Amino acid sequence: MSTQILERPETKDADTGPEMFHYVRKEKIAESAVMGTFVVALCGEKFPVTKAPKPGSPVCPQCKEIYEAMKV
Repeated sequence: MSTQILERPETKDADTGPEMFHYVRKEKIAESAVMGTFVVALCGEKFPVTKAPKPGSPVCPQCKEIYEAMKV
């Protein structure tokens, strides 16, 4: 009887660098979190909401630039 070690490959999505949070429409966040629907960020990226940002979390530079331009 022998013991074999099987390596489990890392199953990770494409490496997009550090995780960044995006600006999305407020009313779509809860719907996406509950239903799993995709939201569209200001920068155009589409994704389901799975996490809430914590204070100091990195923000997508494109989203931030668009948001700042909208505030003026």
